[in-house]
Amino acid sequence: MIRTMLFSAALLCLFNTKAQDRKHNLRFDSIPIRWDEAFPMGNGMIGELVWAKDGKLRFSLDRADLWDSRPMSGLHRKEFSYKWVQEQVAKKDYKPVQDYFDRPYDNEPAPTKIPGGALEFNMSEWGEVRNAELDISTATTLITWSKGISLKTFVHASKPIGWFRFENIPTNFDIQLIGPQYNGTVKNIGDPVGGDDLSRLGYEQGNISKNKNTITYVQEGWGGFKYRITVQWKRDSKNNVEGVWTINTETKKQHLPPSDSNFLASNINKGFQQEQKSHLFWWKNYWSKSAIAVPDSIIEKQWYQEQYKFGSTSRKGAPPISLQAIWTADNGRIPPWKGDYHHDLNTQLSYWPSYSGNHLDEGIAYLDHLDENKANYKRFTKLYFGVEGIAVPGVTTLDGTEMGGWIQYSLSPTVSSWLSHHYYMQWRYGMDREFLKKRAYPWIKDVAVFLENITTIDKNGFRKLPISSSPEINDNSLSAWFSENTNYDLSLMKFNFGAAKELATELGLKNEAAHWDSILHQFSDFALSENHELKFAPSLSYGVSHRHFSHLMAIHPLGLIKWENGDKEKEIIRNTISLLDSIGPDYWCGYSYAWESNIKARAKDGEGAAKALQIFANAFCSTNGFHLNGDQTKSGLSKFQYRPFTLEGNFAFASGLQEMMLQSHAGYIDVMPAVPASWKNISFKQLRAEGAFLVDATKKEGKITTIKIKSEKGGTTRIRLPASQTTKKIVGKIIVLNEKDGMLTARFQPGAELILTLN
Repeated sequence: MIRTMLFSAALLCLFNTKAQDRKHNLRFDSIPIRWDEAFPMGNGMIGELVWAKDGKLRFSLDRADLWDSRPMSGLHRKEFSYKWVQEQVAKKDYKPVQDYFDRPYDNEPAPTKIPGGALEFNMSEWGEVRNAELDISTATTLITWSKGISLKTFVHASKPIGWFRFENIPTNFDIQLIGPQYNGTVKNIGDPVGGDDLSRLGYEQGNISKNKNTITYVQEGWGGFKYRITVQWKRDSKNNVEGVWTINTETKKQHLPPSDSNFLASNINKGFQQEQKSHLFWWKNYWSKSAIAVPDSIIEKQWYQEQYKFGSTSRKGAPPISLQAIWTADNGRIPPWKGDYHHDLNTQLSYWPSYSGNHLDEGIAYLDHLDENKANYKRFTKLYFGVEGIAVPGVTTLDGTEMGGWIQYSLSPTVSSWLSHHYYMQWRYGMDREFLKKRAYPWIKDVAVFLENITTIDKNGFRKLPISSSPEINDNSLSAWFSENTNYDLSLMKFNFGAAKELATELGLKNEAAHWDSILHQFSDFALSENHELKFAPSLSYGVSHRHFSHLMAIHPLGLIKWENGDKEKEIIRNTISLLDSIGPDYWCGYSYAWESNIKARAKDGEGAAKALQIFANAFCSTNGFHLNGDQTKSGLSKFQYRPFTLEGNFAFASGLQEMMLQSHAGYIDVMPAVPASWKNISFKQLRAEGAFLVDATKKEGKITTIKIKSEKGGTTRIRLPASQTTKKIVGKIIVLNEKDGMLTARFQPGAELILTLN
């Protein structure tokens, strides 16, 4: 029975875990001595890493659009076509394909993301480090030394500048601005993955000019590209130094201003303290969007640090998150995998947490980038596939141009379908009809047009691709191509046509919806083993450990096979995960564990999901929380033990905890559907559900006690009730339509709130 009651303020008291808690900060007794263990800061466009190199304090500086965008040498030859690849596969003569389309990526130094430069400070006379800390609530790094010297530094949240303030600094204080080593050989070869010397790019070393309190570094790159770093500072009468830095770029589309000095001077005259106010205002608003409290301190801390990284790397108006985003390797080498945009997994996983984490404003940067490059994608689609519509290359430069690589994924025909899923999620979680009409449906429709054009009907009456693949199964060999649809390609095509049908129906486009529905029904069922486990393809079962769970796409993230759909689909999910576990993680990366947490949460396995998150945080992260791909503990959690840094595992981790806390993909709001039994006291605030509903919830002593649901846009939703005796408070207008079998159905007006207290 539901009866009206007054909502107790006790709910708010339970959210005592905030980003402001120092326990979530990065704290060290000394300054990190590797760039990939540094304190990271950024605002989506520019980034800074604070660490120590050769006894000097170092700020590694970066900007998201620092790119060498020369065309990939040898890629665009007359054979560059999907049809030619099909012919080579049919002839079983695959070496020319590898030579023409795979090897340029490995052999050529560019196109590639490039680093910016660094500031260095001689700290030899400052004494021992007393404290080194990154305060994630204020996005500020703080360091103190035994001789009374202190540092505060931040990258401004909404301006293209970085700030630093030294207090009690000696009179011989000096700043050095250092360019990347574009000439010569790097003695320390660093990590073996993706790392030739920057000198292979063929640049002349940039010029540094220094005045009394200003240093400028100008570096020319390929094809007229140029960037400039400027740092400016001033000293006051109390031996304090305040300084600012910025990076500007010149491309064919934009010119460098004559100087950055006036811009920096206008900011520095306002002062560190004044400028920090607007910076803190942005971060205060960001942290107000959502909160989670769980009894596992490692998982909770890692989640807050991932939220911090997400706010630092994705921002409207800036390029989206690439492999390392604004923290390009500062080791004299080309970054791992060229720091590019990998759309076969990496960019997609990076944006998973934006939806239920209630950060749609930051998540939209991803889709802005895709829309901005639409014309380039259509050029590629026509050039390589020979048809109309949109097919996005799986590996691209900053402007979306193809780079080659293992073409089963770098030139895959279903990449844009996975990207469609993000347009769909942005719509479902935000319910912005203007976005639906002008961006989500047009994108998904263009992808559907392409898929319709590229597929054919086989002798059994099923629609299929001419050749199909599953990243990165069988690597880049001939056997990586299948004559049948793989479960990976099949799930993505099914999703895209299903979404096209749904969104066309929502917009009242009945004929288009009927057309997409007719195509959707031309696809076969998923390939299953005799034990009802998902296979890679009809001819290949899952039998080897592999980092990319491409055959599981229908379970997560696409949700085409749902636990909530009954025993048949539960069996597929249960048996597929069991096989995954039995084969083991020998060739998993860190992101595999993060993805596994999401999958197990969808299977309502709280213990399994939490274990995967614990392994990720403990074994696959640097001391600063960066995902390092390999098992850093060397304890058998993976045979990969290297440490190339990429970000997608970090953000998939955040998504995994959110999936444990809240799910809504099955058509109803499910609170804490996959938490360990040992987690007796849990709370979260303002996680977002599909339909644009914001949800708060608390669990005390193992029982969910309170659920609060607020509707942003209005609409009907269902809520699974964890207990039969429930009281409610309604704020605004809500009509309860039904309550039975543990489900409550209600229609909300925009802004209305339903607060449930469960006995």
